Amino acid sequence: MFESKIYSERRLRLRKKIRSGIVLILGNNESPMNYSANTYHFRQDSNFLYYFGLDLPGLVGVIDIEDGKDCIYGNNVDIEDIIWMGPQPTINDLAAKVGVLCTHPLKDLSSTLQRAIKQGRKIHFTPPYRADNILTLERLLGIHQSLVQKYSSAELVNAIVSMRSIKEACEIAEIEKACDIGYKMHTTAMMMAKVGETERNIAGTIEGIANGLGLFPSFPIILSQNGETLHNHDHSQVLKEGRLLLCDAGAEAISHYSSDFTRTIPVGGKFTQRQKDIYNIVLAANNKAIEISKPNIPYIQVHLEAAKVIATGLKNLGLMKGDVSEAVANGAHALFYPHGLGHMMGIDVHDMEDLGENNVGYDDEISRSDQFGTAYVRLGRRLQEGFVITVEPGIYFIPALLEKWKSEMINSSFINYDKVAEYIGFGGIRLEDDILITSKGCRILGSKRIPITVEEVEKTVLG
Repeated sequence: MFESKIYSERRLRLRKKIRSGIVLILGNNESPMNYSANTYHFRQDSNFLYYFGLDLPGLVGVIDIEDGKDCIYGNNVDIEDIIWMGPQPTINDLAAKVGVLCTHPLKDLSSTLQRAIKQGRKIHFTPPYRADNILTLERLLGIHQSLVQKYSSAELVNAIVSMRSIKEACEIAEIEKACDIGYKMHTTAMMMAKVGETERNIAGTIEGIANGLGLFPSFPIILSQNGETLHNHDHSQVLKEGRLLLCDAGAEAISHYSSDFTRTIPVGGKFTQRQKDIYNIVLAANNKAIEISKPNIPYIQVHLEAAKVIATGLKNLGLMKGDVSEAVANGAHALFYPHGLGHMMGIDVHDMEDLGENNVGYDDEISRSDQFGTAYVRLGRRLQEGFVITVEPGIYFIPALLEKWKSEMINSSFINYDKVAEYIGFGGIRLEDDILITSKGCRILGSKRIPITVEEVEKTVLG
């Protein structure tokens, strides 16, 4: 939690962006794992954390635009709670820590909102992503659950995106802490990438690092020798000589600010020549993207420049052919690189995507492409100083996709399908860093860059 004035100032800035009405920010509740008393680790709603800072279940924040009052609604614990939880601060005490002087029990929230509705005032809320909060909004506002998303406030969404996109110094410091935890996670995975080790043990070990130094991983760990599956959460294999181990993992700091890195590791510590060839193309694309990322450049343009690096490298290996710019314009690179270059990162590892991916990544100037591969670019709009984003190009040999494109002769003028067939079973390579957009360019976040060159990775694995 930051000092109280940060939250007060954020709510004041938000108030200036909303014309009128009441801003309703629901905190999250406990989520049962398999029965009501056995819950998953609690994760507070990120918008509630941003404006009200309290990392506890059962709270609701209200910002009244006209009267300038902020209130927190929640219930004090009773003796039965204290038996299990120990003494707890009152709602008044908690609210004071984030600069809120007005508190009410949860039972008063309905009457507050109904009074505002009768006065013809708009109730602003963000699109809910949890079923219990959808039902809560139905109960509080009289909107059928099937229509709740439709009635969420675009004005509030746009205001939040405009604020949370630009990271404050205190936020950047917390992201750097998460990046340093990520460094330890990934270097540990590299040192464990020995023949005969299990994916499950590596994944469990680095999850323990995230738990021990922060809160938990910022997303379920992706760690697999089948790196051609982009989000592979299966950890059932034993590491084998000659395979590549893709590790995509990050941590949440205690403040919930996140990191997100990917490295690809040769099992046993030595890349084959073929693996080096593909790896160095991905590394060149990563470095190119970081080199050109700066304020006012559309990130879709950075993505396409990275795609050209990939297409050029694959052409040099005989996997692609023809004019590189034309190949990328036609989406031929997406056979090997079928995802976007990166996404926003902050309190959420995919920051603010609960507010709508297009609302975060696009705007009135730049809209999402409908071309395969390019359509998956999460962040396309112009970069601004203060953005924290990921840079994560990759090359993958996905058998089902290769078979589909070859059978339909998709982009056959740019792809040597016979040569590509020789790489089935190769897997995939992705290299991901987290960067901050600065006044003149960008910088990689964290105290030091996770080993990334062929030589650095091999040295780390071999010790």
